[in-house]
Parts: sequence; C-alpha cells; structure tokens
Amino acid sequence: MSSTLQLANLFETPLLIDVLPDAQQLNVDLRRSIIELRSTNPGVRKSNWNGWQSDIDMIHWGGEAAGRLADHFIRLCNNFSFVVDPNAFVWSIQMWANVSPPGASNEAHVHPGVVWSAVYYVDDGYAGSDDRTLGGELVLYDPRMPFVRMLPFDVRYRKPDGQPSESQAAIRPIAGQLIMFPPWLLHSVHPFRGRGERISIAMNAAAVANT
Repeated sequence: MSSTLQLANLFETPLLIDVLPDAQQLNVDLRRSIIELRSTNPGVRKSNWNGWQSDIDMIHWGGEAAGRLADHFIRLCNNFSFVVDPNAFVWSIQMWANVSPPGASNEAHVHPGVVWSAVYYVDDGYAGSDDRTLGGELVLYDPRMPFVRMLPFDVRYRKPDGQPSESQAAIRPIAGQLIMFPPWLLHSVHPFRGRGERISIAMNAAAVANT
C-alpha cells in the first residue's frame, strides 16, 4: 500500500450519552408523576409492545422534575447544534413516559419533523443485575444498512482502526442516563426480560420559528 494512502470516515452520526448529576432525586419525582398518571390513564399505542406509553405532553403534567429534565435536554441541544441565528427559533420539547413490564419492547421507528431525539432512564429495570440475557437494550441502526443486505456475501467497510463497520449498535441503559441522537436514526428496544418494570422518558426537540 502507498504510504500516502489515507482513510477518513465522512458524515458521522452524533451520539451523546450523559448522566444527570441529580438523577437519584430526579428519578424519585419522575417516577411518582408517571405511576400516578398510569393509574388513571390507559395510555397510547405507537412503537411500544406490551408496555404503557403516555401522551407527548409530559412536560405539562410531569411537574418540576420534568421541567428540569427538559432544561437539561435543551442545554445539550444548544451545545451540540450549529446555529446560524440563535434568535430565529426556539426549542419546542415533546416528552412522553414509557413503562415496560417483562416482555415489553419497541419496534424500529424514527421521529420525523424534529432536530434531536433522546431517551432518559428513570429505572433501567435490572435491579443491579449485570445479566446480559435480560435484554432491553436500545438498538441504533446504520441508515445505510440496506447496502449490507443487498450484497451476496458478508462484505463490510473497514474502519480506520481496522475493524469492520457495524450495521447496528446496542446500548444497555443505566438509570439516570440520557442518550441523545438524530431523530432520523432508526432505533428500537430489545424485549425486556427483567422481573421488574422499566421506566423511561422519550423526548423530541423541534425548532420552532421565534415570532
């Protein structure tokens, strides 16, 4: 190989993983609001299977804790978005809760019409276990994945570190953790096999004209 040969990966996909510093008390307050609503509200059905999902207005019924979570999300959006005119728009947040009992999962989907998406874990459901067979991972799919499926052989691009590129990545969640990604990134949740209930909060940030 020529000594001048260079390998660079273009068009990277941003993925942010953060742990909120006040997660312990925040999760207590968020759990209380979510369980209270679930006791009186049948929820909605979107990408969730065998679980409960609220409407997208949690920022209004979730109390102060939901507002603090939204504020943290907005700070991340500001820090990791290149904005030409910050006064041209404001962030509009959609927020909804998910309660996932054993056997629950989320089918692959995207969130159109927004700039950022995120999921925050109030309770990962693992009860301290590191058993990887409990499932429940957040799965992110390479949007170019169909290319791999169109080939007759297992041929993949080589990354700069010499390893083959993957068509998907699975993240095992942790309570207090926030995972943020572009809304066009196809994602799903593996079936959860823990004994308890998992509680998570999904969020979207849309850019709305500042009138």
